[in-house]
Amino acid sequence: MKTVTIEGQLRTGTGKKATRQLRSQGLVPGVIYGGDKEVNFQAPALAFKPLVYTSEFQLADIQVDGQSYRCILKDVQLDTVSDRLNHADFLQLIDNKKVIANIPLKFTGSSAGVKAGGKLITKMKVLKIKTLPQHLKENIEVDLTNLEINGNIRVEDVKEENLEILNSPRIPIASVVMTRQLKQQEDAAAPAGGAKAAPAKAPAAAKK
Repeated sequence: MKTVTIEGQLRTGTGKKATRQLRSQGLVPGVIYGGDKEVNFQAPALAFKPLVYTSEFQLADIQVDGQSYRCILKDVQLDTVSDRLNHADFLQLIDNKKVIANIPLKFTGSSAGVKAGGKLITKMKVLKIKTLPQHLKENIEVDLTNLEINGNIRVEDVKEENLEILNSPRIPIASVVMTRQLKQQEDAAAPAGGAKAAPAKAPAAAKK
């Protein structure tokens, strides 16, 4: 799994004034929790970029004053206007302690329904899971091969060892719907193909 290294320093100043001063210097405040103690640190804004502005799930190796913390990104605060990172929260990974994370979905295979003219609709991009740190993975693969027109793949259809999926099991992940063109073709073919032949009349009984 990819790991982004962030080198920072312990942060001593708190409050809005100290935070504004940090940002004016191109630094971003962050916090690491989940371990023996909470660690407040600061690091250059550019160091966070490959971790924050991506849809990939990655680990973070945060180095603060000689100490290394293996973490996952849990939350960020972005400026509503500029999309600039204002703050980042990290969860420290402890070997025997389960964590909750959002893992991206990776769709594989060519759907049978799409091959038949349907349209693939993906309804979820990530699954919320709970697992030990050693079982974290970059993505969860979902095979679309057997997905037919008007069919669904639901959360309950995803089977992953060592991962507890926390989303509701009946939520659809992906489906294939009938396109307008395919529906028109079926409607046009229906009268010819669907018309039933009139039953043959029984011959009249011969008069004696």
